[in-house]
Amino acid sequence: MNWLAQLPTQRTPWLLFTAIVFLLEVTALFFQYQMGLAPCIMCIYQRTAVLGLLAAGIVGSINPNSKVTRVIAYSIWGVSSIWGYLIAREHIDMQTTTDPFAFSCEFEPNFPSFMPLHEWIPHFFQATGDCGNIDWQFAGLSMPAWMEIIFGLFAITFFIVITGRLMLKRTV
Repeated sequence: MNWLAQLPTQRTPWLLFTAIVFLLEVTALFFQYQMGLAPCIMCIYQRTAVLGLLAAGIVGSINPNSKVTRVIAYSIWGVSSIWGYLIAREHIDMQTTTDPFAFSCEFEPNFPSFMPLHEWIPHFFQATGDCGNIDWQFAGLSMPAWMEIIFGLFAITFFIVITGRLMLKRTV
């Protein structure tokens, strides 16, 4: 457990984290622009949560020996992974409900007025798909189901790392 607790103080794990998350974003763009799968509002929100994970990885890799830097990176990581998980869960509910009035998909992302990402970078943040459609599946799971697993793994890893760091502090 000591080895695991020391990982966040090294740059290589943060860079690996960043690379994995970057590949998730590239994959999303591949699905959108090469496979023609239009992202819906929930997809855009999940994409934004993945960007949060990317920001956490970048922040963590800047100076992993700094406690302040790690706390900022941990905070972004925790919020992004848990928020992404909850959005993916809600998206799955939208896709699997039999009541067409139970959930509705907005037409435009609800970003803060001071940061209208869908207007600034429409090719990346504009939603053109329908939340209820299941346009892609792999191994019987839809895209949001896979994202739920991915965000869940990031959240579990986050809690393991935090627990390891806290246990290390108690033994020192």
